[in-house]
Amino acid sequence: MKFKHQRLFLTVMTFMALLSAPLFAQYPQDSQDQGGGDPPGRVARLGYVSGSVSFQPSGEDQWSQALANYPLTTGDRLYTDRDGRAELETGNIAVRLSSGTDVSTTNLSDQLVQLGLAQGTLRVRAYQILSGNSVEIDTPNAALTLLRAGSYRVETFPDDNTTLVTVNSGDLEISGNGLSQVVHSGQSVRLSGDQEVQVSEVQPPADDDFDRWCGERDQRFVSSNSRQYVGQYVPGYDDLDQYGQWQPAQDYGQVWYPSAVPAGWAPYRYGRWAWVEPWGWTWVDDAPWGFAPFHYGRWALIGSRWGWVPGSVVVGVRPVYAPALVAFVGGPNANVQVWFPLGPRDPFLPWYHHSDGYLRQVNVTNVRTEVNIVNVINVRNVNNVHYAYQGVAPTAVSTEAFRGSRPVAREAVHVDATQIGRAQVIPHPEIHPDAGALHAGAPVAHPPVERTRPKIESRAPANGNNAGRPQGEQRGGQPQVNGRAQGNTPGVQQEQTRPAQVPRTPPPGAAPTSDANRNAPPRDNIHAGSQTDNNGNRGNVQTEQTRPAEVPRTSPQPGQNQPVNENTAHNPPPGGQNPPAADANRNNFGRDNSGRGNPNSNADNGNNNREVQGGRPPQNANGSQNPGGQPNGGQPNGPPQDRRALVTKAPPPQQNPSFAQKQGAMQEHPGRPLEPQQVDNIRRGQPAGESHDREVPAHAAPAPQSKPKPSNPPPSHDDRGKDKDKPKN
Repeated sequence: MKFKHQRLFLTVMTFMALLSAPLFAQYPQDSQDQGGGDPPGRVARLGYVSGSVSFQPSGEDQWSQALANYPLTTGDRLYTDRDGRAELETGNIAVRLSSGTDVSTTNLSDQLVQLGLAQGTLRVRAYQILSGNSVEIDTPNAALTLLRAGSYRVETFPDDNTTLVTVNSGDLEISGNGLSQVVHSGQSVRLSGDQEVQVSEVQPPADDDFDRWCGERDQRFVSSNSRQYVGQYVPGYDDLDQYGQWQPAQDYGQVWYPSAVPAGWAPYRYGRWAWVEPWGWTWVDDAPWGFAPFHYGRWALIGSRWGWVPGSVVVGVRPVYAPALVAFVGGPNANVQVWFPLGPRDPFLPWYHHSDGYLRQVNVTNVRTEVNIVNVINVRNVNNVHYAYQGVAPTAVSTEAFRGSRPVAREAVHVDATQIGRAQVIPHPEIHPDAGALHAGAPVAHPPVERTRPKIESRAPANGNNAGRPQGEQRGGQPQVNGRAQGNTPGVQQEQTRPAQVPRTPPPGAAPTSDANRNAPPRDNIHAGSQTDNNGNRGNVQTEQTRPAEVPRTSPQPGQNQPVNENTAHNPPPGGQNPPAADANRNNFGRDNSGRGNPNSNADNGNNNREVQGGRPPQNANGSQNPGGQPNGGQPNGPPQDRRALVTKAPPPQQNPSFAQKQGAMQEHPGRPLEPQQVDNIRRGQPAGESHDREVPAHAAPAPQSKPKPSNPPPSHDDRGKDKDKPKN
């Protein structure tokens, strides 16, 4: 009988999950409003940091050292110095930065990933693009929109006002400044000019060390064993393979157990709290694998081991990011803040503005179908919630350590777990952050780049403008690949097979490309030939066309310094130590850090007479692109003199007010982020106004305070003659 009831329960729960799946898929499109409603369900995890990488939060102009596992959202900015590399990932999209690169996450919503590339080199690998989603890269010359999944490299040279675009696989649309055309797989184009952009097809450059590093990162992603248990839309799941094991558990299915954790380890104990809006207090874990298990799913204490239970995997449904799946205990008068992890059946009660639909989505997408979904969603009746680990795994730090984003493990204080188990759960820590919490307590950085963010301009494309169109471009409305029209595949767009590479002939005067590079596999690790995608569709092999010879350009000036000698980049070890980036096997053209898309490089790689490869502009002695011979404002590694605005296709969101502008209003309700209408009021230069959201659970009623009787102070000596004739109240 018991077995029959269990089967009936599982059947009902599974049916409810399947019935709800269409609702989950529609939720971000129907009720998500980044401008004034729910927070986005998607963030970009800063999953890899190597060398000198600087971070600038949205609305701020102060730089700090970037911290791994920090969640980036709309308006954040990264800069990689000459020895730096970084990787952002959203689950199905990876964005990788070479050295000397200035990138902003202009817009990061559930439907749009919009990046602003002011200078340097980035590679975007879109493993899948969901239906209704867009990926856009804005440059000073034009806006680039990815039309399908694939591998793309974009290099911006601000001093020369050019952009080099390489499509290894997929299709990309160039728009803005009176231009609208498509670049196909296997093509490279150079964009030049300002108001009227000229497009010139160039020979696709050979792979460099940055490309090879990106290929290694791709391989980790696509071959990850954890993908079958977590789902491909959870950022950071590929790190779980290296740092733990998957094992079945009777009540939860497949559970991931971390390895090599210290004695007494518990979730949300080895990291720090940061202030990330619009969520407010956000957990940033120290472990290299510490992103997915702390922002998705739930932790469970199984026997004597902590294991991570991911949410249900539903095809085409992206789980909703949560800043920390914990509950808080304590108060402003305790001088200590306590929290504990949520169990697999505990509801998550957001402490930031949200709708009822968001509340349902953030809970249901992060639990398994075996959980009683009705109890998880019906979080209004919080008096009946029994938290699994409130008296088992509480962690506490002082109020000042919490406020300043100091490391929790080093600052932890002892608390009586039994007493904490009987304490009242509070909506959020009533702790106002200091300015350092915006940077997760990381040290201040001073990168050689402007603190002022680049401006963004929307420049509409001209209808039917085919000027400067590369060979093989479409003439009608459908995108074409080598002259063949391609229909739009509904639903999820899978990556297509790229054409086979052919040997490249170097331009006159250039050093010959090595056989290893000439015959190397494609950068995106996709082999030519007929291939079956995840949907069972087979793609046809396209033959790459011969590219026109490259036009020689002015040779660079002799360099004064030797190039940076780096080793192959690798994952940072636990503990926050990040080794310098590595490019040991640089090719003859000095690409990546010293020659390609890096105006802050410090060498020309010792070859003073070679021609420019792939449409790259000439470099001056310090490695920056400066054809006019003018120094960069007298600074050898300074920003370009003329910062051109970035061209955008999608309208950018309004800029967030700074922390200083919001600080006064935030102090009225410490520890709680401002609501959307309050932020809009501050944006307009008005008072923030009162908050409207009801918090669950409610704050404990404050002790009643007796109001002092009003008293009229005696007038000053100078005012007595003025006041004696006024009527008394």
